[in-house]
Amino acid sequence: MDLTVFVAVTAAAVVLQAIILVAMFVAMRKTSTRVEALAEEVRNKVLPLAETAHSLVTELRPKIESTVSNLSETVLMVRAQVERLDATVNDAVDRTRLQVIRADDLVTRTMDRIEDATETVHKAVVSPVRRFQGVLQGLTVGIEHLVGNRRRRRQEVTVPQDEMFI
Repeated sequence: MDLTVFVAVTAAAVVLQAIILVAMFVAMRKTSTRVEALAEEVRNKVLPLAETAHSLVTELRPKIESTVSNLSETVLMVRAQVERLDATVNDAVDRTRLQVIRADDLVTRTMDRIEDATETVHKAVVSPVRRFQGVLQGLTVGIEHLVGNRRRRRQEVTVPQDEMFI
């Protein structure tokens, strides 16, 4: 009996293993079918896309390299032009600064000369004119005083005659 039970249990285990293996086979077959369908879909859709992308990259690579090279050269040229422009602007600013300094010196010297000329004119023309005016005023006052004294004398003489007349 022991042996029968053992054989029965072993037979049941073998049958169970066979069922499991059949189930695994069926699952693997379904999975395999799905994987094959997926692989076929990848072959039909992704591979042409990859080939198109590859050919596009192959065709565009020289153009991209040329564009990058041209862009690099352009950047170098622009940098050189900017450096030249910077040097030119700095030179122009320096020259302008020097011209402004020269103009300021010129204006300062001109103003100093105008002040000197004004003082010279004042000393040479205005002061003598004032002195001449002073002399004329002195003469005028002196003449008026002399003329005024004669009138007073006449008035002094005439006043008593007028008083007698009244």
